[in-house]
Amino acid sequence: MKLAVVGGGSTYTPELIDGFARLRDTLPIEELVLVDPAADRLELVGGLARRIFAKQGHPGRIVTTADLESGVEGADAVLLQLRVGGQAARNQDETWPLECGCIGQETTGAGGLAKALRTVPVVLDIAERVRRVAPQAWIIDFTNPVGIVTRALLQAGHKAVGLCNVAIGFQRKFAALLDVAPDQVHLDHVGLNHLTWERGVRLGGPDGADLLPKLLAEHGDAIASDLHMPKEIVDRLGVVPSYYLRYYYAHDEVVRELGTKPSRAAEVAAMEKQLLEMYGDPALDEKPALLAKRGGAYYSEAAVALASSLLRDTGDVQVVNTYNNGTLPFLADDAVIEVPAVVDANGATPLPVPTLEPLYAGLIAGVTAYEDLALRAAVLDGRATSAQGRNAVFTALLAHPLVGQYTYAEGLTDRLLAHNREHLAWA
Repeated sequence: MKLAVVGGGSTYTPELIDGFARLRDTLPIEELVLVDPAADRLELVGGLARRIFAKQGHPGRIVTTADLESGVEGADAVLLQLRVGGQAARNQDETWPLECGCIGQETTGAGGLAKALRTVPVVLDIAERVRRVAPQAWIIDFTNPVGIVTRALLQAGHKAVGLCNVAIGFQRKFAALLDVAPDQVHLDHVGLNHLTWERGVRLGGPDGADLLPKLLAEHGDAIASDLHMPKEIVDRLGVVPSYYLRYYYAHDEVVRELGTKPSRAAEVAAMEKQLLEMYGDPALDEKPALLAKRGGAYYSEAAVALASSLLRDTGDVQVVNTYNNGTLPFLADDAVIEVPAVVDANGATPLPVPTLEPLYAGLIAGVTAYEDLALRAAVLDGRATSAQGRNAVFTALLAHPLVGQYTYAEGLTDRLLAHNREHLAWA
């Protein structure tokens, strides 16, 4: 079995490598190729990756290359973990929206749109090149914004499934609170990428007893604290929202907070510098503890499980991003949702979802409309005029529930273009 990781020079990668090494019986990899144009980072990450495999006795071969075609040729699966523009672009996404009084965040709001505009064309180009040399390969997308990027891949006819670590993080947290094995916990997880709610926590499978009321009664303070939300709000909802919902439920409060501290991108950039120094130590043969603060917890377990199900046709139930196909009847079939799905060699088939309350359905519908407009803007090429491109950006921002006012949308459009012009074919 051959896997390729595009963006393999990421400081995330040792987390992935550690999972591949530990879970080699689940996903028996013979060759793993790390693909990245950043030769200096790739050398450091690749060296640590080989040492991790060696320490854990994994027989697989790890190859590093800057050449995409040779790296992915003949691969069974290709994992995408890109950050177009690096942490510098992320820092911009997290700062200039604040100038308009709006959330500065890399995956939602105006910053998320900027990231989508930079990322979608690059991902689609990579996917076309993968299709030429590895037509059988599944594309597993971990690149944010996952929902929009996955929808772009699926609409272009690629074999793709989107992946996020939010659900597996909740699963592991709830399993620890319940003192059970993680694979015994099934989540009634529903929504869009970075816009989800846990409506039930079931033991043993989709039809198991719902222990969410017990969790909220016995551990409500800890759960609310992790979400940075008041316990009273979580109790009133009766569900556990993803921490990304705080951007919607406490928008103004979060804007004030973000204006008083360094951006997350600045923190991560400093952390990445330390991590790369560690990775260069020839004595290091395991992922360092600092990596846990970088983000992406349990990413490796989620990636291994998904790749195994796709390539070994296991039919496991996993939370993924895939086409709606009638699951949420108020959305188009080609909307991409994040729900539990049966995953096998044919892809992901969502499980049925009980009727959603208007509080959740309304926000999902609104953000899906934004994502549709964002994708239309992201796939514009050089044949579009600058006026057409600008209007597409403005329209997507105006549709976003975190923007919604034309004066905000105008100001955000100006700033988005100023900071991202080199990435826009029509600008």
